[in-house]
Amino acid sequence: MAGIEQLRRRDGVNLVQLEADITTVRPGSSLAAIALPDYVEHTEGVTRVGALSAEAVIRDYESAAKEIEAMGSELIDAARKCEALTAQVHDAIAFMRETAAEYREEGRKIFKRIEECALFTEEVRKTCEQVKRKMETAGSVPSEEEPAAQEPISESA
Repeated sequence: MAGIEQLRRRDGVNLVQLEADITTVRPGSSLAAIALPDYVEHTEGVTRVGALSAEAVIRDYESAAKEIEAMGSELIDAARKCEALTAQVHDAIAFMRETAAEYREEGRKIFKRIEECALFTEEVRKTCEQVKRKMETAGSVPSEEEPAAQEPISESA
């Protein structure tokens, strides 16, 4: 605020120097050549300082508005990239589900094979035990009496 008060207290603001300073910032053009945005126009009777101040402010606002619009374009590009990434994620999820289903199927097959092998091994073990018992029983009894006792006697003979 002190700056504004000092400006008011100063007598004789050099408007020509102020315009020259502004022109120096934008070389090759005068204030009249700097176009205003088409949504504003000077009010008739406004002082030169008021007009210049209003132009400076509207140009800052216009510059900010253009940057906001540019951010909108960047946001649209980011949204497109997100959509593409989302599609890739959906593809990856589908691939993972397929892979998981294939693993489950392979696991089921291996599970079934192991159980079949276990059943077969149990049958072999039982068969071996039966053969072993028969061999033990056959070895302890005299050889001539045992076969006669094992053969069924038919009544018709």
